[in-house]
Amino acid sequence: MRPIASGDMELRGESRYTIIAAAARRARQILAGAPPVIECESLKPVTIALEELNAGKIRYIQSKDGIK
Repeated sequence: MRPIASGDMELRGESRYTIIAAAARRARQILAGAPPVIECESLKPVTIALEELNAGKIRYIQSKDGIK
């Protein structure tokens, strides 16, 4: 299976920058020990985070201070 890339994402009205920032934040959480919420063939945290976002399993809040 080919890993998901930011160009493959369903943006749902969001910019690629927002998606990448949210995925980076989630990837840091996974590296810190947070368990993935989906089954994924990849072991790479960024790929797992992108797949979680694309599946709609992870939500993020965009504020003036950044993504939470």
